[in-house]
Amino acid sequence: MTEPHDGEIPDGLSAAELGMWQSFRNGTTYDLRAHDPVRDDPFAPHAWGPERSVGARTVARLLLSGPPARPGRVAALKLRGVRVTGKLDLAGGRVSPYVELTGCRFEQEVVLPECHFTTLRMVGCAVPRLDAARLHTEGDLHLPRCRVERGIRLTDAQIGTDLLINQLSVGPDRRGRAFVGDGMSVAQDLQAEMIETRGEVSLRGAKVGGSLSLRGSRLRATDGRRALNAPQLSVERTLYMTEAWVSIDTGNQGTTPPYGIARGIGPARGTRAQVFECRGAVRLDDGRFGDAVDVHKARFVLTGDEELSLRRIVTPELRFNAERPEEGRVVLNGAKVVTLIDVSTSWPGPGGLAMGGFVYENLVPYGHFPLSRRLEWVLAATPEYVPEPYERLATVLRSCGEDADAREVLLAKQRRRRETLPPAARLWGYLQDWTVAYGYRPGRAAVWMAVLWAAGAVAFSQYHPAPIKGEEHPQWNAPLYALDLLVPVINLGQDGYWRMEGGWQWAAAALVILGWILATTVAAGASRLLRRS
Repeated sequence: MTEPHDGEIPDGLSAAELGMWQSFRNGTTYDLRAHDPVRDDPFAPHAWGPERSVGARTVARLLLSGPPARPGRVAALKLRGVRVTGKLDLAGGRVSPYVELTGCRFEQEVVLPECHFTTLRMVGCAVPRLDAARLHTEGDLHLPRCRVERGIRLTDAQIGTDLLINQLSVGPDRRGRAFVGDGMSVAQDLQAEMIETRGEVSLRGAKVGGSLSLRGSRLRATDGRRALNAPQLSVERTLYMTEAWVSIDTGNQGTTPPYGIARGIGPARGTRAQVFECRGAVRLDDGRFGDAVDVHKARFVLTGDEELSLRRIVTPELRFNAERPEEGRVVLNGAKVVTLIDVSTSWPGPGGLAMGGFVYENLVPYGHFPLSRRLEWVLAATPEYVPEPYERLATVLRSCGEDADAREVLLAKQRRRRETLPPAARLWGYLQDWTVAYGYRPGRAAVWMAVLWAAGAVAFSQYHPAPIKGEEHPQWNAPLYALDLLVPVINLGQDGYWRMEGGWQWAAAALVILGWILATTVAAGASRLLRRS
């Protein structure tokens, strides 16, 4: 192929390449489709002959040093239904023309490391592998409905506006990774709705300037890797791992309603909901999310040692309405959330939840979430007694005006703590619980006081003790004497003047001891209330 002069056509071009060259200069779409849905399907096994084939070297020549546009035109590479033979290697190059490839088939991998584009759109293309580490685009990068057999690499890529990969299908590379976007930066939204991956999706340290949407996607781990590995992910707005609306007839994506639709409203007519499904571990540790993390109706399929890890994430809202994982663990250790929006049936059972140091300020359940279920939620997260989850829950309930519920939570904490004590202290705990519920139900102490006082008054009214000091004594008053024994510290003028003998002496001692027990327990409960206030 000889070098052409400005505007000349080089020698050695095939008929298909000649047509592509002319279309490039005109900025028009070069369409080589057969207009047969089966023959035009880039993923079908039907072979595309030379009449639909162009060389990767010719494509690279057009993009890197192509001819000028015709007068009044803008040069652009727009291909439809074209087969690209050979390896398309643009590594380190700068591509100025607009690029749009639709329904094309690449015979070998596409290599774009450190390449600069204005906008790159590849729609519904079949690509063996896409290597675009440190790719830079001034505008969008679109890869919707593409099928990539051996993985996509976008490590440290810089996307000027949006990254759109909806309905993308990706297989694993040699290391079991389907999509590698570590350190990637997307200035606006990253839309990855209804994608299907067979291998790890890695977004370690990635930054998204808008929202990250994984609605309706299906992520599947391979080779012992995680399905989604995204520690230190930063999303300025919301991470969506929720359902998408799909056309029943075509299976294509429909309109996904925003969060906040009225209860009971389902998919529009002619559509169905496709939930977000993740088969394998998920790691979002140390992530920062500006608006929310939404896992509404998501499905996480984990094995016994796999985790949905949300360690130390920071977000204003965590919307946890996922299907309950049958195995594995949900880990919220160190996470900081302003508002936790959840449903009781989403949380795993004992041993399946960890939330040490989990901080939240408000609780907003989706539906009925009784306090008994909330206590089971804390119990599931603390196989061994840990006071912090109980104290956090009590603080949040009290800040919402639920003082009675907060006391019930703290009472449950004391009962859990009692099981860790030695036998003597445990016995004392049972006594405090049975009498005044550790001081969290002070009304019970008043009832016991009244019962003991009435019993003592009736018993001592049947007895007339002898005075200790002859005439130096007040008039005998059985009810007042019983109350004087029962109430410690306070002297009502009866105790100390009468000689009790036999069983009456034991009855008086019993009232004194029970009075001290009740008073001590009530005082301990009152001091706890004062400390919390």
